[in-house]
Amino acid sequence: MIRKSDYQKMAFMVMLLTILLAYQKYTSREREPFPEVKFVLNTSPSARISDFDPNTLNGAQWQELGFSEKQVSTILKYKDIVGGIFTSKEQLKKCYAISDEKFSELEHFILLPETMKKVSFSSGVSEKKAITISRKFNPDHSSKADWVQMGFSEKQADAILKYKNYLGGSFLSKEKFRECFIISSENYNRLESYLLLPLKAPENSKNKVNIRYYTFDPNQMDVNGWRSLGFSEKQAMTIVNYRDRNLHGSFKSLEEIQKCFVISAEKFEELKPYMKLQPVSTINGEMRQEKTDFSTADLNTLTFKQLLEFGLDEKSAGSIIGFRKKLGGFVNKQQILDTYNIDKELVQKLISIAQLDTSGVPKYSLTDAPEEWLKNHPYFKYSADKIIFYRITYPDDRKIWKYLKLKPEYETRMKLYIP
Repeated sequence: MIRKSDYQKMAFMVMLLTILLAYQKYTSREREPFPEVKFVLNTSPSARISDFDPNTLNGAQWQELGFSEKQVSTILKYKDIVGGIFTSKEQLKKCYAISDEKFSELEHFILLPETMKKVSFSSGVSEKKAITISRKFNPDHSSKADWVQMGFSEKQADAILKYKNYLGGSFLSKEKFRECFIISSENYNRLESYLLLPLKAPENSKNKVNIRYYTFDPNQMDVNGWRSLGFSEKQAMTIVNYRDRNLHGSFKSLEEIQKCFVISAEKFEELKPYMKLQPVSTINGEMRQEKTDFSTADLNTLTFKQLLEFGLDEKSAGSIIGFRKKLGGFVNKQQILDTYNIDKELVQKLISIAQLDTSGVPKYSLTDAPEEWLKNHPYFKYSADKIIFYRITYPDDRKIWKYLKLKPEYETRMKLYIP
């Protein structure tokens, strides 16, 4: 049997052992290691990018580099404009959507040469010639060979002659000649004193440029309509007053139009194939339009009043007239059904009855189309800048279509107005 004193000794030993263990643990304890140091990395785009080829990046990847959606759109458009591929850092830097600061940030990662390498062809290309002129000359009379002899390349000579044709066959003035995109300011300064041209184009020459005739009813033409045919404002007002005052509001025959003194015999002959008079009748001494025979009517010359006569409301009639004017005329009847804000059921009935004469609708190749026409035509205006750029380097419609990379439906629609 264990005595009380033995319990006390045992308790004392346990206490002593506990104290020794605690002391040993305290004296032998090592310092805890410092927590691992983690550095906060720079989260800017330049900290995350690696070497890249800008020709392979899509919109999302450009945005990952820190550009806004609008900037990316501009960069991709610029890429298309320069031919669909960036050839050097120098070229990429010229994109105004990329600031100098941003370009410096990306420059070392861009997998492109610093500058575009000059390509030498096996046939041998002569170095750029200086423009040389020995006498005064009229550029209207210069041939392709003459321009080449001055120092322009054959492509540049072709472009100069095309620009002259675009102006109507004459440069008209030094001012117009200077606007030729292929002639640099430096070259113009060399040529200027030798040009046998007036400083500015004569006022009466403005209406002779780029006139495109179309089928029209002289009784429906206002002042602006006659001006679009090449007449001055004063001449147009004279024609309208002659019709409305002298002839009581209507030409009854082409001979009456020919008698208007501001329409020369030469101009009348030019307009004659395009003039179509709708028949009129006199009721109580007042000129009235006869009821329209829509089976023989032309959808490209129907007037606002005739569309109302058919049963269309003013909104539908106005939309058709407005869209037709922007297009320069309809080429197929489906276009009329594509017009906004019309009564399609009634218009379907109209186009099933009426005729469509497309002979007066202006059509151009991509290389020859006037810039103003491209920028205003509903089918071409969104691609106008690209067309104008590409045709400088590639004066070939097939190549321009290739570089435009349009959706098939857009290309099909545009080709309605290509001869």
